[in-house]
Amino acid sequence: MLTTHKIHHVQLSDIKQVMMISAWGFTMVVVSFLFLYIGHLLDGILGTSPNFMLGFFILGLFLCMMRLYQEACAKRKAI
Repeated sequence: MLTTHKIHHVQLSDIKQVMMISAWGFTMVVVSFLFLYIGHLLDGILGTSPNFMLGFFILGLFLCMMRLYQEACAKRKAI
C-alpha cells in the first residue's frame, strides 16, 4: 500500500511538471503574438515600419524568459 502511494505521488509530480512546462510554452506564444500585434499597431500609427513590432516581440520574449528563469530558481531553492 505504501509503495503504491509513492508511485502515484511520483507520477502526479511528473504530470504537474509537464503541465507547468506546457503552460509556459503557451504563455510564451500568447505574449509573443500579443506584443507583435501591439508593435504592429504602433508602427501603423507612427509610420515606423518594423521597429516597434520587432522591439516589442523581443521585449515580450525576454520578459517571458526572465520570468521563467525566476520561477525555476525559486523552485530550485524550494527543493
